[in-house]
Amino acid sequence: MSAKETVRVSVCMATYNGQDYVAEQIASILDQLSPDDELVVVDDASKDATTDVVRRIKDPRIILLPSGENQGYVASFEKAIAASRGAYIMLSDQDDVWIPGRLDKLLKALQTKAFAASNFTVFGGPANKLQKVQLKEADSRRWLANLVTTWIGIRPYYGCTMAFRADAKRLILPFPSFLTETHDQWIAIVANLNREMAHVESATVARRLHEQNTTPKSRRPVSVIIRARVMLLRAFFVALSRKLQTR
Repeated sequence: MSAKETVRVSVCMATYNGQDYVAEQIASILDQLSPDDELVVVDDASKDATTDVVRRIKDPRIILLPSGENQGYVASFEKAIAASRGAYIMLSDQDDVWIPGRLDKLLKALQTKAFAASNFTVFGGPANKLQKVQLKEADSRRWLANLVTTWIGIRPYYGCTMAFRADAKRLILPFPSFLTETHDQWIAIVANLNREMAHVESATVARRLHEQNTTPKSRRPVSVIIRARVMLLRAFFVALSRKLQTR
């Protein structure tokens, strides 16, 4: 596809040492994409055969962007979003499986709001208490409550369930320089602060539970939680500044 051709949907995926699961995830994504869509894969200097697995798929819709050094998943997603060309952007982890109908459900939600987030199911192990919390469509309008509960850490916004319109990139990018984790909560803050978040109650992705998941499986130390809350509070003010600048 040439740069001048129109791209409808861009799926942005960050990979790192994901050789065991990435092929299954990519297959589930490609099944839902049209010929005019793209999958942007940013590999974070994997030490295993992840990039080889991706290259062997040989689908023209896949754009592989290997990083020369490990920078972390937040930087990888930022790079993928910046490289995306689609009118609609969807985020994806390397080790999940898209549920049939995901793309259509999120596209429908994006006709009314600039951002959307859905629920998910899990496989590979039992869901923990936090993973059982569900988004409710009626809460889409409760932007202030969504902001507070995102900051507290109890609103279930996960990057793998998120999508947004390309015109929202101006509010998201660049990520705050101090953001070292929870890019998904940063996006959720931006979306709710601008009153542009739509909740999709359906599960659109099956999250694979395994030992290498980056999402914490248990309660973190208090000091780590406090640092994360301070980081998100700083992120809120960055998002507020950008909102005011776009008026």
